[in-house]
Amino acid sequence: MERYYQEEIECAPRETISAWQDERLRETVKRVYEKVPYYRDLMDKKGIKPDDIRGVEDLGKLPFLTKDDLREAYPYGMLARPLKDCVRIQSTSGTTGKRVVAFYTQHDLDVWEDCCARAIVAAGGTDEDVVHVCYGYGLFTGGPGLNGGSHKVGSLTLPMSSGNTERQVQFLCDLEATILCCTPSYAAYIGETVNEKGLRDKIKLKAGIFGAEAWSEEMRRDIEKSLGIKAHDIYGLTELCGPGVSFECSEQTGMHINEDHFIAEIINPETGEVLPEGEKGELVFTSITKDAFPLIRYRTRDICRLTRKKCSCGRTHVKMSKPMGRSDDMLIVKGVNVFPSQIETVLVSKGYPANYQIIVDRVKNTDTLDVRVEMTNEMFSDNLGSVSEREKELVDALKAMLGITASVKLVAPKSIARSEGKAVRIIDKRKLI
Repeated sequence: MERYYQEEIECAPRETISAWQDERLRETVKRVYEKVPYYRDLMDKKGIKPDDIRGVEDLGKLPFLTKDDLREAYPYGMLARPLKDCVRIQSTSGTTGKRVVAFYTQHDLDVWEDCCARAIVAAGGTDEDVVHVCYGYGLFTGGPGLNGGSHKVGSLTLPMSSGNTERQVQFLCDLEATILCCTPSYAAYIGETVNEKGLRDKIKLKAGIFGAEAWSEEMRRDIEKSLGIKAHDIYGLTELCGPGVSFECSEQTGMHINEDHFIAEIINPETGEVLPEGEKGELVFTSITKDAFPLIRYRTRDICRLTRKKCSCGRTHVKMSKPMGRSDDMLIVKGVNVFPSQIETVLVSKGYPANYQIIVDRVKNTDTLDVRVEMTNEMFSDNLGSVSEREKELVDALKAMLGITASVKLVAPKSIARSEGKAVRIIDKRKLI
């Protein structure tokens, strides 16, 4: 039986959700125009006034925001509330550039934790569960978000943070955690460690909530098999709140966006044109309940699709697909767009661990693409001829997926550094600036 944290909201009729969005968008636009000079300047340049925005159908009239805007307005230029009303600062990880800080009122924290609570309940969480949170804490939003959501549900919460895998595994066993929250790459590492130690029968996990980095369906199945759980995706950005912007239900065919708080669009990343439902493009969000740090038409750079197809879970909020890559840190190699998720799909489908590195370089004005892939213990025991055949098989499979040739090097198990946060998948040695 499907359970909900806020059923009257999560299963609301579409016309009710639309009415919420129209009203909250009008209020948000009016407030940022009056309170945020940076955003007022952007609107004035487009000749747009708050009265021009009557509802979601007018959203396209408004200017986009990008991370560059947030950096330019750093630190307080995007605040819509007095600083004395703010109670928390979180920050982006900085994996794609200079950090961006985001501000929260107590209302913002309550909304964020409610969104995370919805995700936990959708994964099967109740007040009888033990939620083991090994996302990072501190400025990173992963730990605080799921921690607060777990409290809202009433679950016993273990604020483990990241690192010290030996202790993570010990607590998983001793305290009988039932829900694991971390990055997918770290979940895979924990699963590997648990099985190596012969502790699979000692853990009581039933579900996992994994996000903060891209992962494939093949990697999901590997994690589920390794830990004996159902692995749920969760999505978010610090700029909007953190994890909990969207989450997977029991159907696992996309993540429900919390549309009472966020309006989603898909655009052509080159032209900015809004694309029809089902088209692949860049995800754009407008926050409509944020007090301190509301963002309008924020370009996430994540590539995905939206669908309003009826979901068997009963939730009525639009679903987004798992991000298929990014429009900004997408690799262009020999003129071809390459997403790390494409490479991961090939590797995991061929039975390799989801631990690899992509190295891009430029030699004599020609791009090179090298992929280092860990072998399993069984593969590593094979003879050199077998390893060479495996490398050739991967070269062919990657060329079929990408359209270009990559050099593949199979390496010993555990020879690629493990990550306890976001996995470092790409090393780009080219000087492209």
